[in-house]
Amino acid sequence: MKRTGRIVTEATQAYSFSRRAWLLGGAQAGVGLLLAGRMAWLSVAQNAKYNLLSESNRVNATLVPPRRGWIIDRHGLPIANNRTDFRVDILPDRLPKPERERVLALLTKLLQLTPEDLERIRIDLDRAAGFQPVQIAEKLDWDRFAAVSVRLPELPGVQPTRGFARHYPAGAAVAHLTGYVGAPTAEQYRATHDALLVTPGFKLGKDGLEKTLEPMLRGKPGARRAEVTARGKLVAELATKPDVPGRNARLTIDVGLQEYAARRLGTNSGSAVVIDCRTGEMLCMVSMPAYDPNSFSDGISHLEWEMLSKNDHVPLMNKVTQGLYPPGSTVKPMHALALMENGVSPDERVFCSGALRVGTGVFHCHKRGGHGPLDMRNAVAQSCDIYFYEMIRRLGYDKVAPIARDLGLGQKFELPFTTQRYGTVPDSAWKLGKYKRPWTVADSLNASIGQGYVLTNPLQLAVMVARIASGRALVPSILADHVHRDAPALPFQSENLQVAREAMWKVVNGGGTGAAARLLVPGLSLAGKTGTAQVRRITMAERRVGVLKNAQLPFKLRDHALLVCFAPVENPRYAAAVVLEHNGHTVRTLDTPYIGRDILTYLLDRDRALATLAEVEPTWGGDIATRMAAEEAAYRTAHSPPPAAAATKTDAVVPSDAPAVEEATALANRTQAALSPDTPGPSVAEDGTTERSTDE
Repeated sequence: MKRTGRIVTEATQAYSFSRRAWLLGGAQAGVGLLLAGRMAWLSVAQNAKYNLLSESNRVNATLVPPRRGWIIDRHGLPIANNRTDFRVDILPDRLPKPERERVLALLTKLLQLTPEDLERIRIDLDRAAGFQPVQIAEKLDWDRFAAVSVRLPELPGVQPTRGFARHYPAGAAVAHLTGYVGAPTAEQYRATHDALLVTPGFKLGKDGLEKTLEPMLRGKPGARRAEVTARGKLVAELATKPDVPGRNARLTIDVGLQEYAARRLGTNSGSAVVIDCRTGEMLCMVSMPAYDPNSFSDGISHLEWEMLSKNDHVPLMNKVTQGLYPPGSTVKPMHALALMENGVSPDERVFCSGALRVGTGVFHCHKRGGHGPLDMRNAVAQSCDIYFYEMIRRLGYDKVAPIARDLGLGQKFELPFTTQRYGTVPDSAWKLGKYKRPWTVADSLNASIGQGYVLTNPLQLAVMVARIASGRALVPSILADHVHRDAPALPFQSENLQVAREAMWKVVNGGGTGAAARLLVPGLSLAGKTGTAQVRRITMAERRVGVLKNAQLPFKLRDHALLVCFAPVENPRYAAAVVLEHNGHTVRTLDTPYIGRDILTYLLDRDRALATLAEVEPTWGGDIATRMAAEEAAYRTAHSPPPAAAATKTDAVVPSDAPAVEEATALANRTQAALSPDTPGPSVAEDGTTERSTDE
């Protein structure tokens, strides 16, 4: 059947058109509503966001590194401050490679760069991450800085900056105290993506107090704002957002004493610590030799790093906190106190014949002919080994160790340094736990003269003598707002402490081993105890033909020299510890008694101390800066470094973590293990110590 077609009338056409019109109209209205809603969202809810984006297109904002807080001493004098600095950097990712040589040639003309500067810059550009600023020059005068600033359109990637640079007025004298600041590493930026870390001129704390006090010292950055065209052309300078400077850190350190002690240590590899006997405040903390923190903050070269790393005096190590040493005879006053606290009378005598047989072993005194009969005070004064062998053999070292800990040995102090080693106060439980072997009489005899397993750092020795001098459990502090005042009394009888002080007075003023430390200040006296710590075994064959003197030995085989002291004896105010690595008592003016005497003299009679230093310092080759410059020149001449050695060292390794420091620590540990009583061969006590009068 044939189907008829649909009849379309005028009415059906009108209905169909009307329906389509409604549909289209509805769709248009929906789109209009969506557009209106979106416009409302953008103009109202997102107003602040797009205002900022618009402003960022119109305004070019450059972060301004904050001024770093100062580190100041107890008197308000600067230890680390800031100086105005004009510098020029290159941002590698903004400098097209085809343009590099042209830009460097123009900078050479404007800044008067040397060929060595250019070689260093090229190497640094090749090695730097794209966002990491490469220093072209700093400490510029205004004329050269302005010359670069007006030629910026011709210098893509070049960033002139006017800001502040870190400065350490005392130089190497405060290196291990303050540490230094340096440019952030690429790894630090990737970890935080903080734009401040890639801002030219910004530096953060890398080591020492600069690192541990970073949150306090840093401050908040400012911003330099300028109106620019779409092509980046400057239209107008806008108001600058000021930076917020970091807070100052006040230390208990006396920077004058710090610098004096550093100079007075001379050419030694060693350290000195001075503590206020009333409060426990640290007045100086010196480790020498050291690096110049100004050089490190500017950007040390690979050549300088290599020179410091290969120096056998290990200038990269903070010997105050990282150095551990057998204390030698400096612990004999502490041992005398331990004996008295355990019932030994200070008047009881022991006869010293020069040797003591214990079982199958013979233990010698440093004086081969012996001292004869000695009581406690004179045993300390003459540093008689036999007296302490015999007394501690009777008592047992387990009764001595708690007294040593009460006086600060082996103790951990809460100080703002990330690298501290705390040493060992051994006893039978410690040895059994560490070596799975029982304590022996030989262990006690070696410990009685500060050798064997006993290890301390210089700070602990200073605390020990400060506690003996004051009779209180002083706690060392270095931040002025964290001083531990009103320390409690030590749990010892005051009469016993007084005997220990009298014995230390006799060491210096009563014909003892430390007569060279006698104060030259009229009406005042110093009490102390010298010490010698051996770092090698002396064979019986060497004993038979004559023990080699320290001056005949290589540097690393010489004895350590130590001194602990306090003054004035009449009213103890200052306590000090001086530890000289491999000094061997070879040069009188560079030995511990003279150094300790002069450091405390500085606090009691400054003019006299400075006059003494002026007499002897020229004989060592001049002051610290002069000697360091001479050493660098000699090293450079001897090694003829390649151009790459001038490149800036940019890795994350800092002095306290340097391989040279780890190697020195490992060597000290091996030496200590080789001298332990359980190692085959005669121990130090069996050899007989090399302790002697420093006034000979």
